[in-house]
Amino acid sequence: MENKKRKANSSSSGNNLTGIIDYLDSELKTTQIKDYSCNGLQVQGSNSVKKAALVVDACMEAYKIAVKKECQLIVAHHGIIWNGLKSITGSVYGHIRYLIQNNLNLYASHLPLDLHPQLGNNARLASIIGLKKLEPFGLYNGINIGFEGVLPRETKLDLIVQLLCRKLGGECTVLPFGKDKVKRIAIVSGGGGGELDEAIEKGIDCFITGETSHQNYHSALEAEINVIYAGHYYTEKPGVQAIGNILEEKFNIETEFIDVPTNF
Repeated sequence: MENKKRKANSSSSGNNLTGIIDYLDSELKTTQIKDYSCNGLQVQGSNSVKKAALVVDACMEAYKIAVKKECQLIVAHHGIIWNGLKSITGSVYGHIRYLIQNNLNLYASHLPLDLHPQLGNNARLASIIGLKKLEPFGLYNGINIGFEGVLPRETKLDLIVQLLCRKLGGECTVLPFGKDKVKRIAIVSGGGGGELDEAIEKGIDCFITGETSHQNYHSALEAEINVIYAGHYYTEKPGVQAIGNILEEKFNIETEFIDVPTNF
């Protein structure tokens, strides 16, 4: 487990919770994007924020590290409240109880962080591989959550895989069923396997997503398209890491990415 720490920028504007939450809600268009995640501030803690933790998953392991690191705010891609809060029991009760006892704020951003054109997981993945001329891709519940684009030149598939593994820190599963060299690429982070059909319809050379999918194997083989599964967790690290950078630029706080990888 690797924790990556960033020092605060001294030229920033403040560290009150309300200002940070208002900024994140506005920048990520939290209330404008329909999602089954209840995005925004899910659990309220300290009104003063000197240090924020960035995590992919809101989980007890991350909370405990955040407390040890003296954080007052956790920004997570996957929060703890989905489809509304029907009861405060079981693991949800345990999470909320721990957060409140330790005066920790929990802010979640799911689809808004996936699709943000600069800070989002998919935009950052596109930047990692040098994708240009980005267009919306990956229609999900009426909204495009990913991007498609082109590389400056045709590139060997193996080189893209190596780059993703090195930059994201995980391992990739590859279906090398298309051309050895690719140029048109589509990206949907996390569990985006369902968007393979759209990639096939659009004649994409290579589709990059997070989780593997059994049913996609023959679809990709028959369509002669390359698919890179770079890991649900690993493809959703870049967004929260970008949030850490922007919080340091805008507010006088320190941030730390807490790396708690899963096997998916």
